[in-house]
Amino acid sequence: PTPSAAVSFAERERLFELPRSSWDYYDRSLISEGGGVWSRTSKSIPVSEPMRAALGVDDSVVAFTPPELIHAILLAPADLLWNGGVGTYVKSAAESHSDVGDKAGDQLRVNGDQLRVKVIGEGGNLGLTQRGRIEFARAGGKVNTDTLDNSAGVDCSDHEVNIKISLGPLLASGELDKPGRDALLVEMTEEVAALVLADNISQNAMLGVARSHASAMVGVHARLVADLESRAHLDRALDVLPDAAGFVALVRAGQGLTSPELATLMAHVKLDLKAEILRSELPDVAAFAVRLPEYFPAPLCERYPGAVSAHPLRREIVTTLLVNEMIDGGGISFAYRLAEELSADATDALRAYAVTTSVFGLVALWAEIDELGPGTGAAVGDDLVRESRRLLDRAARWFLTNRPQPLAVRAEINRFAPTIAELRPRVPALLAGREAAVMTDRAAGLIRRGVPEALAERTAAQLDAYGLLDVVEVAELTERDGEGVRPLEVAELYYALSDHLGVDVALTSVSALERGNRWHSLARLALRDDLYGSLRAITLDALRESAPGDPVPTKIEHWERANASKLGRARAALQAVGQAGQLDLATLSVVSRQLRGLAR
Repeated sequence: PTPSAAVSFAERERLFELPRSSWDYYDRSLISEGGGVWSRTSKSIPVSEPMRAALGVDDSVVAFTPPELIHAILLAPADLLWNGGVGTYVKSAAESHSDVGDKAGDQLRVNGDQLRVKVIGEGGNLGLTQRGRIEFARAGGKVNTDTLDNSAGVDCSDHEVNIKISLGPLLASGELDKPGRDALLVEMTEEVAALVLADNISQNAMLGVARSHASAMVGVHARLVADLESRAHLDRALDVLPDAAGFVALVRAGQGLTSPELATLMAHVKLDLKAEILRSELPDVAAFAVRLPEYFPAPLCERYPGAVSAHPLRREIVTTLLVNEMIDGGGISFAYRLAEELSADATDALRAYAVTTSVFGLVALWAEIDELGPGTGAAVGDDLVRESRRLLDRAARWFLTNRPQPLAVRAEINRFAPTIAELRPRVPALLAGREAAVMTDRAAGLIRRGVPEALAERTAAQLDAYGLLDVVEVAELTERDGEGVRPLEVAELYYALSDHLGVDVALTSVSALERGNRWHSLARLALRDDLYGSLRAITLDALRESAPGDPVPTKIEHWERANASKLGRARAALQAVGQAGQLDLATLSVVSRQLRGLAR
């Protein structure tokens, strides 16, 4: 009842090493006071005071039958319930034992809303029904699904099989003998474990972020479920996902999908994307095919690179790697929202994800967030990732809207990454007025929550860095005009105009608009694109009205003088809108139109 972790671990390890053993071999002298080991066939098991305290049962309980004791153990107050056995031990209150279909466990089984643990870990399969998981999660418990919690076992088997497939031709040709192969497998054991655990951690981190804003995303998830149901293999009844009325009820209650539901949805999204990408040529494109060695341990790639590159399942391996990376990094609905907003297919989404994450260094940023100590708190890390995803979403849409399609991944990275890598750290200093103040306040808030200063500042200026895509474009347009304005000079003017014209105020108001249905989302996107597009065009106009090297105030003054009549009308309208207080869709549309009118 009150065990010593070190002592009990050593004893269990001793039992494990015995050729044959049972719990009856456990050294009774090592068991804490009031405890023991009893046979499942015992008629009655005495319940001591320490047992009652551990189980959280009434003082009147003096004995249990074995099934009653197991039932009580399941209901005991604890941090973690770890299931590693055979059988289904938790259902929902709405399910009967016959619904579960595991008669042997009927006397043991409990309901999800009866559990008094904080977390459930599923080392075994089918330990809970999906409805039981959801019920436990709705009651405040932390639980995923069995397929997610013990995915490392399947992942490890996949790695083993794929490694052996790659070594098969070497064995057949005599280049490698069986003892040599076995020695290589042993040598790669730890690295395979690290690769497998990295996959498991990545999925769990993604689900943590998904849980943190599940209520805000419930409308998107409802549409995503409907989409997968209509054209893929999702079955709401079988997969225990809400129907249309269920999603409406969640919206009204201000709730979102639970972690078990999100895990199920994630699995369907990944399977659907994998199937679509495998039907395309994308896994064979050099920019993606070159990723194949990342799946395998280094010793195999270094000694037998030809065996890796010739793997018969290389397309499937590359596709799995890419889909996992995109959904774990971009979120469950990343590809779906690009499809909904831009009619982008899975290959478009993958190309945009690859370009954006490389151009803005997001993978390195996420690694930095992952390294935050436990003292910072998971909620802080989730917030940082969500903020970075806002940049990912906007930049991915920008590349799919403004660049030739399909995206030439390496060419786009080479075109944008060097300039953005140079300018991105300067963004906080480039901001002016309200934008600078907002960024400073954001950074200070993150620092108070334990985020290191450099990471806090980068996160606070994350969305502002999105404008650098337009800066690169404008700089190249001036180069074509024969003026060749440096990107830094363009950036200085771009951010000064954003503050001068109040573009940031309008953009912030757009972000505050209701997400609502698909049309609300598309209206928000259109407004945002118009505002950014106007700022880009005005920046280019202002550069053309002045000489390279002119101070920023001089550039703005020359531009205003050349556009005096239009600027007067626009300012009057913008001031009237600003005085209106709440900026709704209608007023923001007026703002956007007035700004568009200022650009040639």
